[in-house]
Amino acid sequence: MQNMLILGTTNSGKLRELIPLLAPHGIACRSLEGQSNAVVVEETGTTFAENAALKATLQAQSLREWVLAEDSGLVVPALGGEPGIFSARFSGENASDSSNNKKLLERLSDIHGHQRAAHYSCHAALSNPDGTIVATASDMCSGIIGHTLSGSGGFGYDPLFIVPEYHQTFGELPAAVKSMISHRARAMRRMLPAILYHLEHHH
Repeated sequence: MQNMLILGTTNSGKLRELIPLLAPHGIACRSLEGQSNAVVVEETGTTFAENAALKATLQAQSLREWVLAEDSGLVVPALGGEPGIFSARFSGENASDSSNNKKLLERLSDIHGHQRAAHYSCHAALSNPDGTIVATASDMCSGIIGHTLSGSGGFGYDPLFIVPEYHQTFGELPAAVKSMISHRARAMRRMLPAILYHLEHHH
């Protein structure tokens, strides 16, 4: 039997990034999409790490499955760390990628050069079916916020997030490159040994 891991997200973009990392190891992934027992988790944590743990624990307890959850977002030091944990709803309750990007550009309109430095941060948490967090990992990817949107790949702030080494945004970079260097890919690679260990030993 293939070991099953539930990804604590309904975001298809995240699922697409994670499946290629786990599939070669015989771990099948499903998102929360279509899981009748999935719960809506209020992200009340004050950090990415707290929110990731919250999502993993509550979904695992409800689904009685192994759950890998992550919380990630964009951190802009010049804006005091914003949007941070509010990355997805930066521009308000009904935020969209385009309204969030617009607000970010407005907030940075008087800020230039190195002051536009930013990083994407990702914290991941793995919960066993009882709701106990058995492993965590985190990583980041550094960049600069561009002045205009560029590229249609990725999601979120990707069309504004320029990776200096490549002189391209996450929106322009080929998916294969993004899947090597993104904050989420890096955090998941750090988490992989723990996922393999726990799922192989506890099934």
